[in-house]
Amino acid sequence: MGREQWKKIWVGSAGNMVEWFDWFVYATFAVYFADSFFPEGNETANLMNTMGIFAVGFFMRPVGGWLLGRIGDRKGRKAALTLTVTLMSASAVLIAIAPTYDVAGYGGVAVLMVARLLQGLSVGGEYAASATYLTEASAPEKRGFASSFQYVSMTAGQLVGLGLQILLQRNMSEAALHSWGWRIPFVVGALGAGIVFYLRRSMLETEVYADSGAAEQQDRGTLKVLWQHRREAFLVMALTMGGTVAYYTYTTYLTKFLSKSAGMEKSTASLVSFCALFVFMCIQPLAGMLSDRIGRRPLLITFAVGSTFLTVPIMTMLRHADTFWPALGLALLALLVITGYTSINACVKAELFPTGIRALGVGLSYAVANALFGGTAEYVALWFKNAGAESGFYWYVAGCAAVSLVVYLTMRETRDIDLNRVAAVRAGEKTSPAGATSVTPAS
Repeated sequence: MGREQWKKIWVGSAGNMVEWFDWFVYATFAVYFADSFFPEGNETANLMNTMGIFAVGFFMRPVGGWLLGRIGDRKGRKAALTLTVTLMSASAVLIAIAPTYDVAGYGGVAVLMVARLLQGLSVGGEYAASATYLTEASAPEKRGFASSFQYVSMTAGQLVGLGLQILLQRNMSEAALHSWGWRIPFVVGALGAGIVFYLRRSMLETEVYADSGAAEQQDRGTLKVLWQHRREAFLVMALTMGGTVAYYTYTTYLTKFLSKSAGMEKSTASLVSFCALFVFMCIQPLAGMLSDRIGRRPLLITFAVGSTFLTVPIMTMLRHADTFWPALGLALLALLVITGYTSINACVKAELFPTGIRALGVGLSYAVANALFGGTAEYVALWFKNAGAESGFYWYVAGCAAVSLVVYLTMRETRDIDLNRVAAVRAGEKTSPAGATSVTPAS
């Protein structure tokens, strides 16, 4: 792969890293800044209020998927990617400078709310824009490899956020973190977004979009045209269902599960998550390259079969894994299985849609599924735990994977679709997924 291809991969995925850094540090540093924005009193209530504002971001992600996906189809992939990084930079700056309750009363809460609305829009749109750009900008025989960097960058953002948290905790007092230290990660996030903005201003539009004639279509990027491809949209939601539930279970929820259910020390649980996520990040490109050789469906089916039949045993053993090595081994096994989905889900979804509706089709469909299943995974887990039936959640994750397995078994292979030959989609026109007539048989 040439230097220009690597530059496109870096620019296309760098925003994801900053997005997930910002998303991660809000959740993890909320314990330090929650009391700054509400009256003194119940610390738990203040934290719940702060996390309630965090939840607003999930509701905005489908809106971001629609708005930024529409812009990506109507104005180009570069325009959408530049706007997402602008929104993320603004949200980080707002949180970094938000006034405390002592200074502005509930005005600080209002600033947090606006920041989370912008962050939700940005995250929802970033997935659509970056997935489409990485898929279209890469060589046809490297699309799986290139799109795998979406989850590489997402995981890197979480790891950088976790690393910064550990660094600040070890070098600042608890009082300093509660007073002003919590603002540091948001300043870092704003600076990172500024760098990405500079990089994206000089990026080139994808040749697939520029040469497709999509820019001249009057109804490109509209819900009307997306409705003509509702089968593909529902397909994206169904194939996302199992993957997003499993991903959130073994990433964001894993540390809490190990500390609260398995009784592991929080520091040990965090170390397990950090090490597992690092290995997970490194194997994404390998799986992406494999999909370029053998196809997307074999990896998706492997993930779904593994999650359907291994989730209950893995979670049951993790429940009793109170030391580092057994927990790490089980976490790595689970994340290895999930890699069959995460490494290629971006390109699979992009390959399903014609050029004129690709960003909206990917962004909105994914965001809705992610909000319904991924965003609620932790709440469902805690609901089962509070009901005294924690193992019910294991079966819930396995069941979601089983639904996606049916989809993977019945969907067509997308690896060899030629994105350059996708027919333009016009009002009233019905087109088969991604121009199926132009598919070249696999060699």
